[in-house]
Amino acid sequence: MASHRWLIPHLRHIVVIHGLQGQLMLGLLLAQHLEEFYGAFACGLIEQLVVERQGVLLALHGQPKNFGEIHTRLVLHIHEIVAALDILDPLEFVAGDAFVQALFLEFLEQNGVPVITGVCEAQAKKLNEFFIKYVGTGRPFVIAKCAATLDGRIATRTGDSRWVTGEAARRFVHQLRHKVDAIMVGINTIRNDDPSLTTRLPGLQGSDPTRVILDTHLTISPDARVLQQASAAPTILVAGIHVAGNKKTAIEKAGARVLKVALKNDLIDMNLLMQQLGAMELTSLLIEGGSRVLASAFNHAVVDKVFFFYAPKILGGDDGVPICSGPSAEYMDECIGIRDIAVHRLGDDVLIEGYVEAG
Repeated sequence: MASHRWLIPHLRHIVVIHGLQGQLMLGLLLAQHLEEFYGAFACGLIEQLVVERQGVLLALHGQPKNFGEIHTRLVLHIHEIVAALDILDPLEFVAGDAFVQALFLEFLEQNGVPVITGVCEAQAKKLNEFFIKYVGTGRPFVIAKCAATLDGRIATRTGDSRWVTGEAARRFVHQLRHKVDAIMVGINTIRNDDPSLTTRLPGLQGSDPTRVILDTHLTISPDARVLQQASAAPTILVAGIHVAGNKKTAIEKAGARVLKVALKNDLIDMNLLMQQLGAMELTSLLIEGGSRVLASAFNHAVVDKVFFFYAPKILGGDDGVPICSGPSAEYMDECIGIRDIAVHRLGDDVLIEGYVEAG
């Protein structure tokens, strides 16, 4: 599959249907991207086309006239439905569909069609973590990523960070960029590294995420690579509400968008920013640094998941750039906890994956 982004904000859900034609498993089915399934249907490979759209299952032989006809066809051809997630569960999907789902389940129950849910529920929730967070809160699912030496530095004292980790770890990061809706860095990362913030996957056509850059005072250079990209994905500069109008106009002439957000302790208020990004239908966000941005994201409690890469290198001093910078917790019991940890080996590097503990 070339891109996952078209799946969002729809539910990615595997449903197993037991019917007269045996067992049919359909995964990642969406109403707006079913060309391949229509093709199989037309060729006779699938006698019935069973479509899941946000939890509503539609079994079609030709175009139905109304929901009543769809329901009738379902009962005629389906003996049992087994789903990982409760069809009515994750968070009301969208207004209107919940009503259709309720009618659908009631119709199934009245006609003796059993619906079994909760099979592989944990795996399904992980598969749908972007969707569940976004639909439940209106805010993106946030991943914090860093690449560090064993002594916790993401760059040397001169700002050099190419490269901390090896090729396998960097390829994994580009796969992450391909999957998320947006990527975010601070203006210091732009100044020091001048990154493109695009997706580069050799041999594959990657999908670029929306580029979000925290630049409180709009000091970005007009020659920065993020303002020169031949990419379909937009670039958003996040500035304080005080920023001068002429600076905003200059950035917009360069083809980027300026998003003004109130400050908190002289930094962009991360919670307000997440609300605004969610309103733009950005359902997932990958924060790649730098150290002040990561610290601010953790301190504002907006991070859901971490991907921390560690390379077998030791900088050997205390003047390099740390993973997080600024004031930290006074006591160990005030640290931010990480749960459900998984450890992966990528070449010579080690990846720690985990979820931020709530509260």
